[in-house]
Amino acid sequence: MRFLHTMLRVRDLDAALDFFVAKLGLRELRRRDHPQGRFTLVFLGTGDDGDGAEIELTHNWDQETPYATGRFFGHLAFAVDDIYATCARLRDAGVTIHRPPRDGRMAFVKSPDGHSVELLQRGDALAPAEPWTSMPSVGEW
Repeated sequence: MRFLHTMLRVRDLDAALDFFVAKLGLRELRRRDHPQGRFTLVFLGTGDDGDGAEIELTHNWDQETPYATGRFFGHLAFAVDDIYATCARLRDAGVTIHRPPRDGRMAFVKSPDGHSVELLQRGDALAPAEPWTSMPSVGEW
């Protein structure tokens, strides 16, 4: 058995791609438009050698209202080389850091559709540092 992908429904494909590709740094691997079914599938991945995990964004063309979200989904998780630099880059791009990396190891952000994304420091945790150490959590993640 091999893990293929996680599917996320997105209401605004451009906003989702701005978050996952432009801000988070994933790559669009392939796209499939299905005019008869009125939906588009966009597959994203890190593009790193040996990393076959993908996210499938499903955009239903006629969806006008936000999808109901629930904590039952859990989250997506990505290892990053520098948790502080990643969070600073996302914050500077307008992304809310819901759970700052106070421990030098873990942070949470959300996509425009409310999907929770966990960021984990690759390897050992970094030494605690400001402004992250004293930054409070915001909302749910």
